[in-house]
Amino acid sequence: MGRVLERDTLTAYGVGPGPESGSAKTDTAWQGVRMSSEPPHSPPLRHHDYGMWLVRFTDHVLMVCPKCGGRALVVLHPGLGTPRYSSSLLCRPRRLSCAQCGATADWTAEERGRALVGVVPGGTEDPFFRRPLWLQTRCAGQILWAYNEEHIDALAAFVGARLRVRHASPTLGMFARLPACLKSAAHREEVLAGLGTLRSLASRSGPADRSDAAYERGDRPRHHGSLIFRGGPY
Repeated sequence: MGRVLERDTLTAYGVGPGPESGSAKTDTAWQGVRMSSEPPHSPPLRHHDYGMWLVRFTDHVLMVCPKCGGRALVVLHPGLGTPRYSSSLLCRPRRLSCAQCGATADWTAEERGRALVGVVPGGTEDPFFRRPLWLQTRCAGQILWAYNEEHIDALAAFVGARLRVRHASPTLGMFARLPACLKSAAHREEVLAGLGTLRSLASRSGPADRSDAAYERGDRPRHHGSLIFRGGPY
């Protein structure tokens, strides 16, 4: 509640007691000063959904190392340049590396004629090497997961918003496909706390730091054999 000024203080504003005290003019002035002391309301936090794809966050993925169980990183294979379209991230070659044990591995998409078979992102596994994601925690009866820190930030912006505006079809959009409990206002604080846990996990890397939720559970999405026609040298 805003600070209410005493009548004695109003003298400094030219509205102190006097011949017109108690009149309609004085009462109106009193109300005006009182109302002006109320703080303005903050505008509601609004989220705009333009149909962001989950694949956008697969440029680098934090996953559990298959050798030591620490945090490994999956990135685009070096030397290929920046992808022109987000959809090409489904089939771009990848390099796995672990700073804990030195493990490395490469992934390339399956070829069918002149086309490449893209991965299907989603679920709690890295879509390329099929290992558990590093960023996982239990939350609201679900497993809350993310590919990387940018993914966490995008989810936090959506979950924390009081107003959500959709500007695109939900067919491929990431936010429209979230579980209902993660989109519910009743679970907002719990989910935001869970995202905070994921953010903390992102800064840890040892096998002992592995979340008790970061294990195989066979929830990979059904592979629909999407083909990406190759348009470059990779």
